[in-house]
Amino acid sequence: MPDGTLKMLNNMKDKTKVLFVCLGNICRSPMAEGVFTHMVNERGLREEYIIDSAGVAGYHIGELPDRRMREHAWQRGYKLDSRARQVKTDDFFEFDYILAMDDSNYDALISIAPNTQTELKVKRMADFCRHHNMDHVPDPYYGGAAGFQLVIDLLEDACETLLNEIESNKNETL
Repeated sequence: MPDGTLKMLNNMKDKTKVLFVCLGNICRSPMAEGVFTHMVNERGLREEYIIDSAGVAGYHIGELPDRRMREHAWQRGYKLDSRARQVKTDDFFEFDYILAMDDSNYDALISIAPNTQTELKVKRMADFCRHHNMDHVPDPYYGGAAGFQLVIDLLEDACETLLNEIESNKNETL
C-alpha cells in the first residue's frame, strides 16, 4: 500500500463520521448534511469530521438535491451540491452516527444493519430537537414552501444538539 493511502486511512480513523438518511436522499438528508457541515465549519472543526447523506431507496441515485430544497437552503445560506446515493452495508461499519429522518427510515436502517452493534449507531434525527416538539422530520417533497422551511428549522435545531453532544462526548473521553 502506498504511503499516501495509509496516511489517508489513518486520518479517516481519527475523524468523526456522520451519515444522514432519508428516503430518496434529495430533500431531508442532503439538507441535514448541509446544515451540519455549515455548523462544523463555523466551529473550525471541518478537519475532524466526515459528513455524508444517503437514502434508504435508490430512486434518485446520482441526482442533485431537489431544486426546491436547494432554493430554500440557499435562502438560508446553505449550499447543497451532494449527489444522491443509496445506503450500503459498508456505511454501518464506516460511520459512527447514522441519523434517520423518520420512523420508516429508521426501521429500514435497522432491518439492513449487519449486526446489533451497528444497529446502535442508528438514531432518530428528531430526537435531537430541543426547540421543536416533533417526533420526525417530515418529508416536504409533496408540499409547499412552508414544508421546506419547517425541515430546515428542525434540522438546524437537531444538528446543533447533535454537534454539541458529539463534541461533549469527545471531550469526556480525552
